[in-house]
Amino acid sequence: MPAKDGIDRLLDSGLDDADAQRMYRNMLLARSISEKSWLLTRQGRVLFSMPCDGQEAADVASASALDEVGDFIVPYARSLGAMLVKGMTPLEIMLNMFGKAADPNSGGRQMPMHWGHKKLGIISMGSSIGTTLPRASGVALASKLQGQDAVTMVYFGEGAASQGDFHEALAFAGVHRLPVVFLCNNNGWATSVPVNLQTAEPQISKRAAGYGFPGVTVDGSDALAVYQVVTKAVERARLGKGPTLVETKTIRMMPHSSSDDHLRYRSQEELDAEKHLDPLPRFRNLLISANIFDEKSDQTLRESVNQEVEDAIASADAAQSPDPDTALNWVYAP
Repeated sequence: MPAKDGIDRLLDSGLDDADAQRMYRNMLLARSISEKSWLLTRQGRVLFSMPCDGQEAADVASASALDEVGDFIVPYARSLGAMLVKGMTPLEIMLNMFGKAADPNSGGRQMPMHWGHKKLGIISMGSSIGTTLPRASGVALASKLQGQDAVTMVYFGEGAASQGDFHEALAFAGVHRLPVVFLCNNNGWATSVPVNLQTAEPQISKRAAGYGFPGVTVDGSDALAVYQVVTKAVERARLGKGPTLVETKTIRMMPHSSSDDHLRYRSQEELDAEKHLDPLPRFRNLLISANIFDEKSDQTLRESVNQEVEDAIASADAAQSPDPDTALNWVYAP
């Protein structure tokens, strides 16, 4: 059977032209913010960054399957694309990067790329790997007990699947048939540890069977494939049928963080070999083949996105810093 063209694939996905363009724009925004955040750390203007280059399709497409209002996201540091889909603006993201008082995530108290936005249904994350998972099961339990028609999606890397919190969260969610989707971005590296030294079975989705619910693995560089798989998982959760573990096979095009040098454990040849898996040109080519836009409109969009991010950087850099006297506000004894 011949491969389907862009138009057929879009029709199969259920996305209309406007949805597809919005998805692509958010992917471009995520890449631009990630790249410029990296440069800001190198310039000494921000403290820290965790690039998401290579997983824009996985995050943007999966978050696009949720209801923008009502559903919840429990993110991790690389969930930049999902934050944009949920409604966080480039300016709000840059206020977080610069640690400014108007940062809606924490008022400048958290590390950069540590997300949390109550009005948008983004649950605050922590730095410890895997701690988002039981938190997501708790949010989903609360939704179920309150009779809410809400689905919770939690993002994590395959490194978090080696933590005890992974087992506890999935076991609890399976027993109580909670409306939660576990979204594992498997890029093959937990900082510097390759997946073959993390687990004897590298396909994370297979673990779902032990908890009594489905597990699915999907190409994380294929935005439409991710959207279709996650849409089914969200529908299943919303119908009261319980969780799904979705594993997206992604790539990590940059170091783990601005504190890491990936050339100490990865070869340049390996990195170069992954470039053809970059999700941005892949989705761009699909949209062009579907006649949604052409080379010229793509270039115009890229210029618009880059300017929006540059404007956000300038505004955030000039914004007011937090008052040091407020550092202990909202800090409570355990």
